[in-house]
Amino acid sequence: MSEKHFADYELSEEIMRALNSLGYETPTEVQTEVIPVALEKKDLVVKSQTGSGKTAAYGIPLCELVDWNENKPQALILTPTRELALQVNEDITNIGRFKRIKATALYGKHPFHIQKAELKQRTHIVVGTPGRVLDHIERGSLSLQRIGYLVIDEADEMLNMGFIEQVQSIIGALPGSRTTMLFSATFPEDVANLSRQYMDNPAQIEIKASGITTATIEHAVIQVMEADKLALLQDLLIVESPDSCIIFCRTQENVDRLFRAMADLDYPCDRIHGGMEQEERFEVMNAFRRGQFRYLIATDVAARGIDITNITHVINYDIPLEKESYVHRTGRTGRAGKTGRAITFATPRDDGRLADIEAYIGFAIPKVMAPSEEDVERRREDFEQKINIGPVLKRDKRELLNKQIMKLNFNGGKKKKLRAIDFVGTIAKLEGVTADDIGIITILDHVTDVEILNGKGPLVLELMKNTTVKGKLLKVRRGNK
Repeated sequence: MSEKHFADYELSEEIMRALNSLGYETPTEVQTEVIPVALEKKDLVVKSQTGSGKTAAYGIPLCELVDWNENKPQALILTPTRELALQVNEDITNIGRFKRIKATALYGKHPFHIQKAELKQRTHIVVGTPGRVLDHIERGSLSLQRIGYLVIDEADEMLNMGFIEQVQSIIGALPGSRTTMLFSATFPEDVANLSRQYMDNPAQIEIKASGITTATIEHAVIQVMEADKLALLQDLLIVESPDSCIIFCRTQENVDRLFRAMADLDYPCDRIHGGMEQEERFEVMNAFRRGQFRYLIATDVAARGIDITNITHVINYDIPLEKESYVHRTGRTGRAGKTGRAITFATPRDDGRLADIEAYIGFAIPKVMAPSEEDVERRREDFEQKINIGPVLKRDKRELLNKQIMKLNFNGGKKKKLRAIDFVGTIAKLEGVTADDIGIITILDHVTDVEILNGKGPLVLELMKNTTVKGKLLKVRRGNK
């Protein structure tokens, strides 16, 4: 089969420009299968591993299909966690950047009134967790009348986390004539029921991997007594010397305990679990994505919604309680065609759980010996040098795109009868600027935010200090990202 390219899908110039800026060259297998079917507005059920590129598989067609001129939301994407909602929202924003697609994220523990105000703006795509989305529907702040596309992402996790009734309530409130796409890494009976009940003869797409986990991951299990886990972890980190590693624990208490122990040993590490404030979790994830520390200690909450392509190792310090969690945890490594290692610590009490996991994934996980003293001593000096030098900070492809964007804040909005077209018309006439340099425009009652693309922000900022918009000279300053 000849290799596909994004240009083969007859996507608009604006979407292609964004994909090129993001470094998207050839589609992944799931993108190759999904994009043409989604562009034809057909219902879809997709079984595909986490890390296979499914966000772009539905994000690209949605950004292509939505009508920019329509003010009310046209697509709704449901995700199981806040982290994934924000990640998907960011990806949609980047893919739709040059088409000026406005995406809004709705999730709990974030002020409702701020989200409500955002939804009063032109919003093309809404991404959210079921509870908060349902809250907005019930309070009348999320308009559903123009929703033509529904995506249920990580459907198996949605059901595992007990969101099935909320998802059904949301579906029941949506227009009947819509395209529905369901994505799931695993396919329990509840997910199959959902597709049978709410979808119209959907196309079935399955992206096969070796067994139920991706072929790019090397799996291993090490037998260990509970009291010896920390010593084993230290030896393993010396011998494996991972650049970027997630260490999974079963409980928040175990995460906190291991984090304190590793921090006391001066390991470059941080932690994330559901007991932390949302902002702190975001900060930790962004720092990990940039490579500010090597080891992230996490509960299963972090197994969902982390899209970092260069995680080299996943270590299951505690074996997961749910067999499905093994797939989601280990799927954090070996992403986007890269290889990775997944190493599980198993105590004698874990034999039953390990057997359940092996039956579920369809193969026996190879048992390996703990690193020998000789191996540890041979590698210790190299490891200590690497740790002392510190990690190399990474430039994320999204950061490269966002670096060329400046947000300008104008002190005029709806109350001054200003519209997006007024700003576009004025800014596009400036010397050295075109309409292609203008991104998402958000108009509130008294202020307007305008994204200026392609590094032209400083130029527009300077020129707009002396240029009127609809006859009004507005104060303009550089806004927050």
